[in-house]
Amino acid sequence: MLELPPQLVRLLVTGLTTLIGFLAPTPAETVAPLVPVVRTAAERAESGGERVRRIPAPPRRGADARSGRNTTVTPDDDAPTGGAGEATRPDRGKPADAEPRTSRTGTGATGGSAAGGPTAAATHGWGTPTRVDEFDGGVGGDWGIYDGSGHDGNGRRSPSAISVADGIMTITGTPDGTTGGMAWNPGRMYGRWEARVRSPAGDPDYHSVLLLWPDAENWPVGGEVDFMEISDASRQNVEMFLHYGADNSQVQGDVDIDATEWHTWAVEWTPDHIAAFVDGEEWWRTDDTGILPPGPMHLTIQLDNFGGPGRETQMHVDWVREYDV
Repeated sequence: MLELPPQLVRLLVTGLTTLIGFLAPTPAETVAPLVPVVRTAAERAESGGERVRRIPAPPRRGADARSGRNTTVTPDDDAPTGGAGEATRPDRGKPADAEPRTSRTGTGATGGSAAGGPTAAATHGWGTPTRVDEFDGGVGGDWGIYDGSGHDGNGRRSPSAISVADGIMTITGTPDGTTGGMAWNPGRMYGRWEARVRSPAGDPDYHSVLLLWPDAENWPVGGEVDFMEISDASRQNVEMFLHYGADNSQVQGDVDIDATEWHTWAVEWTPDHIAAFVDGEEWWRTDDTGILPPGPMHLTIQLDNFGGPGRETQMHVDWVREYDV
């Protein structure tokens, strides 16, 4: 056998080793792919972001247990009634273990004066409103005044509960459960609404409410946006409820504020979020597009009977405005 010089052997071995390493490199360390983190609304709340809470849907009710559709009063020249349109509201659930409240000091006009006070429209540059009612000449023709069964079948909604004096619209709930509500028609897909409201302390079964209701009357699938709901009898706490889905799921928030004074309450609804404001300051928002209303909505103003009130209660509104987005 032919013997190779040691130098040549070392050269051949080095060359073969290099060639093998090039053709079959050592496997590299596996790198895990980056996975985006998606937070639920509840998780965002815990992280200090979205101030909302998912709560269980209330029990489904049959049509006979709800308030039913109300007949709208035909407008005339002497009564503060509106044009065609109506809105009814089934029950809304409220958790016993609600999220901790967000405290703030009221910044609107105080006492009985409705003048002045910051607005979301001015603070955030919403521009010129597309529709306004100052209630200087009664209730305008775009309003539908409720005339029928009360909220969830409690008492009655009557045109007699609506009055206007000195540019202030008042809804009065009587001790026998007769109260009122009104819908601002027509509705729209996306928009901004703002109203200046004062709710004197009253009966805990009377809730002052500003909300958006589906034009299609297809609750709960059509959604519901209660951007100012006051159930606290002393009117020191205001809640927000966004209803969505066939099972009436809800997200909720609340703010501590003296609602017996005048404040401006607003809601902004766009394709990517809903936000609630008081005196120009955003205090609640959801960016979860999967829970936003699926169709046109309209503003309604309601003093709702939630049971057996025994005390007269009022809700005052100085003006309402609607804006494009």
